[in-house]
Amino acid sequence: MTPVTRQEVLGLYRKIFRIAKKWQSASGQIEETITEKEYIKKEAKTLFRKNKDVTDPKLIKQYIEECEARIEIGLHYNIPYPRPIHLPPMGLAHKQGRTFRHQEKLRKISKPIYLKSHDEIS
Repeated sequence: MTPVTRQEVLGLYRKIFRIAKKWQSASGQIEETITEKEYIKKEAKTLFRKNKDVTDPKLIKQYIEECEARIEIGLHYNIPYPRPIHLPPMGLAHKQGRTFRHQEKLRKISKPIYLKSHDEIS
């Protein structure tokens, strides 16, 4: 990891914790705000620790873009959780065969950048 990339990653990590510190839930309830703050901190720690040994520059860039996208979406919609994609599960494919594999491939390709690592840790 280059020094510039390291600084960028550490800056994102600090930015997430500053956001968590100031976070207010959309409903304004104290319990919900605390839950959402804890979720933001836990999610950041989990993902950053999981990816701490990544050395591929392309993969690091992809993770940085995902992090920035999740921050922007969370701040815009005031929701800390990843926004779901609206694809009906197994809506068009049979449960086996070539059509099923094709449907799975299309679903994987169409997944937005901000959800790439979410399913890996869930």
